[in-house]
Amino acid sequence: MATDQIINKDDLVVRFAGDSGDGMQLSGTLFSDASALTGNDIATFPDYPAEIRAPHNTIAGVSGYQVHVGNHIYSSGDKCDILVAMNPAAFKSQLKWAKKGATVIVDIDTFTDEAMEKAGYTENPFTDELERAYTIIKAPVTSFTERIGEAQGVDKKTADKSRNMFALGIIFYATHKKLDQTFAYLERKFAKKPAVVALNKAVLTEGYEYADKLEVMHSHIFEIAHADKMEHGRYRNITGNVATAWGLLAASEKSGRRLFLGSYPITPATDVMVELAKHKSLGARVFQAEDEIAGICSAIGASYAGALACTSTSGPGLSLKSEALGLAVMTELPLVVVDVQRGGPSTGLPTKTEQSDLDQALYGRNGEAPLVVVAASSSANCFYWAFNAAKIALEHMTPVILLTDGYLGNGSQLFKIPSMKDMPEIKPRLAKENDPNYRPFRRDEEKYAREWALPGMEGLSHRVGGLEKCPDGPLSTDPENHALMTKNRQEKVNRVANYIPDQEVTGNPDADLLVVGWGGTAGALTLAVEEMNNEGKKVAYTHFNYICPLPKNTGDILRKYKKIVVCELNNGQFAGYLRTQFPECPMTQYNKIMGLPFEVGELKAEFNRLLEK
Repeated sequence: MATDQIINKDDLVVRFAGDSGDGMQLSGTLFSDASALTGNDIATFPDYPAEIRAPHNTIAGVSGYQVHVGNHIYSSGDKCDILVAMNPAAFKSQLKWAKKGATVIVDIDTFTDEAMEKAGYTENPFTDELERAYTIIKAPVTSFTERIGEAQGVDKKTADKSRNMFALGIIFYATHKKLDQTFAYLERKFAKKPAVVALNKAVLTEGYEYADKLEVMHSHIFEIAHADKMEHGRYRNITGNVATAWGLLAASEKSGRRLFLGSYPITPATDVMVELAKHKSLGARVFQAEDEIAGICSAIGASYAGALACTSTSGPGLSLKSEALGLAVMTELPLVVVDVQRGGPSTGLPTKTEQSDLDQALYGRNGEAPLVVVAASSSANCFYWAFNAAKIALEHMTPVILLTDGYLGNGSQLFKIPSMKDMPEIKPRLAKENDPNYRPFRRDEEKYAREWALPGMEGLSHRVGGLEKCPDGPLSTDPENHALMTKNRQEKVNRVANYIPDQEVTGNPDADLLVVGWGGTAGALTLAVEEMNNEGKKVAYTHFNYICPLPKNTGDILRKYKKIVVCELNNGQFAGYLRTQFPECPMTQYNKIMGLPFEVGELKAEFNRLLEK
């Protein structure tokens, strides 16, 4: 490798894009894994098409995967420094995500007249103006790959499946990385298919060597800074959905309650179920139900029987679960509902991210049906918020909705694997057998939670169900009793606020502007505020993970600032919720409803506008 013109960068963004089936998700994953193993911090953003197998070479079928690597990474990045476009459709639709001056690598073999027409081109896209704006590398990816396949006795169709490895080889060269880790992955993944291993290793190597022979590449080699603030420990690259599953497993171990998940597959939440199904050895039991209603009802039954019961879904599925959620509220059983949000309404944007289920989580049930709502804020901390959701559910005898989103669930980060001895204890509110004073809805004076009496426990026979009860257990339609029980259920949720930490504020202590966020927007918001303060602006920032109930000092924080902007990926649901709680606090909104995460640049532009106003 030529090393005389290496460019040192604190961070770098690489975006892989191609047709569905071109292996862009795998290329992105392998690059992020290799980066993590060589000491970089990472964050990724898979950008799937919503259509299932859209026509080949069309923009509708373009699949992308963005990787942000560097010293200390908050988000998957805005625009990319390097773009890989495996066909004309990818080039046309993804070039907007490349910075001016970016390196753009295209498979020139795919730029046939037919493919360019399908992508919407009427003339040669590589204009002089475009080639001045970007460094465009027209690599013969397909022909090189097929030539290697022919030499190894592999048919053309099989060889073409390895085109992504050629592009990945170029990226490894451009980012000054070795091929060893990826070779090891291929040997593990295809241990029983040596011909596949040999083909992919040869194509990966050929891509690397091809880049080394290109003179233009010698001035476009990047050395990316290693992470220097990471705690010592064992790390892995983890997606939010896998982290959520692991958090539930950890909560099961710490609580002593067997984990049960009753769910129905739905994008982008399915991987929570898939991951838990791998861990029967840890006591996890997964039931793939025939529909969303059966999924949550099976979980409620498991909770009644004494399990740590969970169900996973996305927005449309949460709608279907709403009646059963009311049953869980009425029976006061612990239940964790994981909602991996996506663009809506209806089928909406199944593979795109959004934060538009908040109102549904807060209010989407008939009657007065209060429950706890929390939100994860990074792919890695989905682990801790899943654990925390289970802890609240078991210790306060309430359903808890955990809001993540497609950006967190499908995206990945480095995750420091914790020791179970360092995780907090979870103490379920189990009743004692043969307690002569047991009553089904007798409440703890501190938490206001009832006790959990399981089937088969001696002397604790009782009735639960969807009809209103009195504190002793019998059915009751008495008006005053209904008012009492309604207030008691609300008070139980309210008192969860006594067991959560105060809300924190970061940034400039003398700020003129308070930025408010919640859930999966934390990465971009954190970086935007940090950059603005480094530029001499005065901006403070507070990010909410506890949504209902809110931390007890929320009002004190909001009343301190004359300018407040609430940023969220919906049309203003959290802003509206805060206004109902604190109408005296003036708030503006910054909303994005495009199925895409926030960009740091757009946030800074809005914050500067508010400061100058």
